[in-house]
Amino acid sequence: MENIKAKKKYGQNFLIDSTVLTRIIQAMPKGDNYVVEIGPGLGDLTKNLVKYKDMTAYEVDTDLIGILGSKFEDEIESSRLKIVHNDVLKAWEEQKTLHEGKYDLIANLPYYIATNIILRALEDANCEHIIVMIQKEVAQKFTARVNEKEFSSLGIITQLLTTDSRILFDVPPESFNPAPKVVSSVLYLKKDLTKSISEDFKKFLKACFSQPRKKLSKNLSSIVDKQNLSEIFKQLDIEENRRPHEVSASLYSQMYTKVKNGRNESTRG
Repeated sequence: MENIKAKKKYGQNFLIDSTVLTRIIQAMPKGDNYVVEIGPGLGDLTKNLVKYKDMTAYEVDTDLIGILGSKFEDEIESSRLKIVHNDVLKAWEEQKTLHEGKYDLIANLPYYIATNIILRALEDANCEHIIVMIQKEVAQKFTARVNEKEFSSLGIITQLLTTDSRILFDVPPESFNPAPKVVSSVLYLKKDLTKSISEDFKKFLKACFSQPRKKLSKNLSSIVDKQNLSEIFKQLDIEENRRPHEVSASLYSQMYTKVKNGRNESTRG
């Protein structure tokens, strides 16, 4: 391995297990989509990805840019690989998308920004598949179903925007250098590119899960008056004592529409 020490501020844990790399490559979606990688690190996954697809890798660490440029000189020269020295969240702010055309996001993500990256990728109209290695606990939130204790706004957003969401396999700490203190998982999401959700709906979900173990009606009382809320619950056949994780993604979508329509009615009135 190159004489580079992983930096805590970038959440770096370099993947060193070739078996895991092989399994990620085997999980790559078929088709002609471009590939985007975030946080290539020392380029071990990059080296495998670029054999099969043209790609762009976003790296924020200045020290790694020189190593990657030298290691992939031929691939960069032939335009099979583009390395972008930028914070990927800033890139999304500036460009709205990480690639002008359909792409798949395949990456070993830093834990500290993994959730934000996945949410941005779900919103990016050009991103079709997401295969990312993240903390297992976070992967479980994205794939959780109604009535599971991990079910939250992340699971709801995922269900509404994807046609397939699952954990492919777990990865033990010893597969990395340095070894993290937690188990990782490779998460797979296949998006429905016809679907989108609004910022207002995300704010609605934030209110719904503001106190996850309290009754949903209690959480919503801060944004919907009691009488209106009681009527909405009755129309959707939601019991008054339901907790947030006990209501399905579909019902949240319907509830939001009714709450929004109620606000519009009161505004017109």
